[in-house]
Amino acid sequence: MARTKEFDENSILTKAMNLFWCKGYNATSAQDLVDGLGISRSSLYDTFGDKHNLFVLSLKEYRKQMGGGLIEMIENSTNAEKTIKQIFQVATTETIEDKLQKGCFMVNSTIELAASDKEIAKIVNENMQDIEDAFCRIVKKGQDLGQFNSLHSAQSLSRFLFNTISGIRVASRSGADKKVYDDIVKVTLSVLK
Repeated sequence: MARTKEFDENSILTKAMNLFWCKGYNATSAQDLVDGLGISRSSLYDTFGDKHNLFVLSLKEYRKQMGGGLIEMIENSTNAEKTIKQIFQVATTETIEDKLQKGCFMVNSTIELAASDKEIAKIVNENMQDIEDAFCRIVKKGQDLGQFNSLHSAQSLSRFLFNTISGIRVASRSGADKKVYDDIVKVTLSVLK
């Protein structure tokens, strides 16, 4: 007779995501997972497969939570300028308040694994494209309404915005202070005007 699981898979996946986010893939051992998730090694492997598969599932969950929230914010926007400013304010506030200085799980995974792991590269590239596309739509809306200049294409500006927000997440790993982020956001918004 099969044993029933005594844990919530979604809760365990969120714990795994946070563990990998803090430590990275390579620095997270199987024992770290067992200890951090509070489940047995056999339950871990029976439910999620190997460490790599659990990492992939964790990264996809992060993409759904974080990227999905940003895209939803853009899709529901009625004021392009205000929304872009709000996105950068949220990013900087989260960064400043993150005492662990863990940065962005997607950016961290890109740096650590994307060059050597095709499956991770595919996830991070799809994430980048989805966010760039969303930024492109809102920049185009802002250009059409005269809120943003048209010196550069909406696509070029969306790539700039994505790169800037990724850079903010990288800077958080070094413990940059609020003034650094305020300067970055100020210059970023000035490029759009």
